[in-house]
Amino acid sequence: MGRFYISFICLLFLSQISFAQKEDAEGKSDPDSSGVVNSALLPTTMPLLLFDDSKEKEEKKEKKKKARKNEWFGIKTQKGYTRKEFRDQRIFEYFNYTDIERRPDPYIRDVYWFDPQTRSVKSDGYTLGQGYLLHGPYERIINEEVVESGMFYYGTKHKTWMLFDSNNILQDKNHFDSGWPLESRIKYYNQTSKTIKEIIPVQYSLEEGNYFHFYEDKQVAVTGEYQFGEKVGLWTEYWDTNNTKAIRKREIQYQEQAYTKNFRPYIRAEWDKDGNLVYRKDN
Repeated sequence: MGRFYISFICLLFLSQISFAQKEDAEGKSDPDSSGVVNSALLPTTMPLLLFDDSKEKEEKKEKKKKARKNEWFGIKTQKGYTRKEFRDQRIFEYFNYTDIERRPDPYIRDVYWFDPQTRSVKSDGYTLGQGYLLHGPYERIINEEVVESGMFYYGTKHKTWMLFDSNNILQDKNHFDSGWPLESRIKYYNQTSKTIKEIIPVQYSLEEGNYFHFYEDKQVAVTGEYQFGEKVGLWTEYWDTNNTKAIRKREIQYQEQAYTKNFRPYIRAEWDKDGNLVYRKDN
């Protein structure tokens, strides 16, 4: 009887440990278990030099120098290309890339890179050491006709980009500065110190890209994404912690794709100032 009782106690103790470990594992895998998050945006790395003309001055100096083979913006690059066929179309991409590892600007949504494993150009998912950032001229050709051309700067669209139809007739032209459409609007708390309040990405006269709102102490307050002038995906509000840590305040779920009919935005989750979950919408 005593031996059975001891065995029962041991079994009960082990089951409690197993349950606690399972509960702990579930808590760690639960993205809402804590509002505290690791974010490349915090402490702030606010882009105070957006649309700065110093890069343009450097480019003008470079033009005066004798052009060097495969060297763009002072960086030695290598040439690459991709090829794929879709129905009766032969699609080629010609580009330059650099093996210099550079952490992407967390404020830029689209960072273009060459994936040597799949031999394809991608615009998301880049991590250091995984592939090569596009840097220099780019062309996309369909059935021997150039349909898109432009310049990259460390994986971001830069300067003038042009789109053509199948008859090589110009259809559109856009201008970028290191990934930012030049139409983008910036609001400041203080014009003298250039303390940014809000960055509104604009392309083709519509909001397009990553949106940011900042507290006056330069900490990120709100992040979200626009597509074709409409809010999409998950928009996140943060508590002001004076840049000590990133703590989510609230997440609002918008449509995943622009112009989705009959979709009503809703609050997905909320946290208190200590990062404790106080509300979550049931699926």
